[in-house]
Amino acid sequence: MQNTNVLISGAGIAGIALAYWLRRHGFSVTVVERAETIREGGYKVDIRGAALEVVERMGLLDEIRSMRTDVRAGSVVNAAGRRVASMDGDTFGGRVHGDAEILRGDLHRMLFEHTKDDVTYVFDDSIVSLNEGREGVDVTFASGKADVYDLVVGADGLHSATRALAFGPEERFLRDLGYYISIFSTPNHLNLDREELTYIGPGRTALAYSTAKDAGAKAMFLFSSDPVSYDHRDRAQQERILRDAYAGEGWEVPRMLDGVADAADFYFDSLSQVHMERWSKGRVVLLGDAAYCASPASGQGTSLALVGAYVLAGELAAAGGDHEAGFEGYERELRTFVDANQKLGPSNIKRMVMRGKGQVRFSMAMLSLISRMPGKEKMLAKVVAPIHQAANAISLKSY
Repeated sequence: MQNTNVLISGAGIAGIALAYWLRRHGFSVTVVERAETIREGGYKVDIRGAALEVVERMGLLDEIRSMRTDVRAGSVVNAAGRRVASMDGDTFGGRVHGDAEILRGDLHRMLFEHTKDDVTYVFDDSIVSLNEGREGVDVTFASGKADVYDLVVGADGLHSATRALAFGPEERFLRDLGYYISIFSTPNHLNLDREELTYIGPGRTALAYSTAKDAGAKAMFLFSSDPVSYDHRDRAQQERILRDAYAGEGWEVPRMLDGVADAADFYFDSLSQVHMERWSKGRVVLLGDAAYCASPASGQGTSLALVGAYVLAGELAAAGGDHEAGFEGYERELRTFVDANQKLGPSNIKRMVMRGKGQVRFSMAMLSLISRMPGKEKMLAKVVAPIHQAANAISLKSY
């Protein structure tokens, strides 16, 4: 086996899952993460299709199922808070075929616990320069340390610093969908018990939900907007943009926004995708959102990370560590799967955020009608069928 010393930039789902599989295949792995520790919080995520098969091969499926959110019901509400349409949690969330819904933070922590003893983790540091030679990549870190690695993997998200260093500025690869998203923890003012409530206004959607084993609640905001210029590390600026976008909005929105300053897990970003002709360059390769972000609107970001990590590690192992053959196999095996899942983002977001008052009224009326019809589960299953087709758009090899 050659090229066994691997550096992964980013201790997110993709990075840690890759570390797990690389160690299992006999590689030596270091993960560098800009944050001071594993990130908590985050939205609930669905693991479905091929990703379920990946976690089963990891031996983690039962553990993941034990951490399910157990959201039992979902409703769409009007500005007065009246439930216009209600369904059971799985139907509302489009979950079928054994899909597992779990909080991102729980999945993150679980993967870390299963790798921390076999993987070297370096927190509060990041890559600032990459220089590839014939025998490896010379890496300099923000801390001033430097080292040489056989391979470098950028699993550092939508705004990947690794991608910028190796491939160029992000403007070349990001495709803005015309929406913004914010997620954070909030007090459970509505006394929700494993329930999700969604409010839809023109160009603005807001929702709150509670899950099993969590006394608090999560809030999510989705709104349409022309591109907004802001500093990705300036939280106060991002909070102002969010407040301005929802100024004068009804339902519980003002009270939900009152708690944003106290949220330790505040997240804000554009809904964007990453499109690249190649995911590798020399000894550097990209994984997850850094390479092929499908946007949260796809509902498939976590599954793409898990499946991508499995395939990348497997192809490198199958190639005996030959990075050129391994990276080529990774792209060959994954590209169709990625394309199918990226197509979900633009179509899904149009159902999540309504453009005008007329569309909101029509959508609310249709949801109210469908929620009262017998056999609504089958009708809604047809709506989410494209998600499940995309989730299964790959036949996983056994490496």
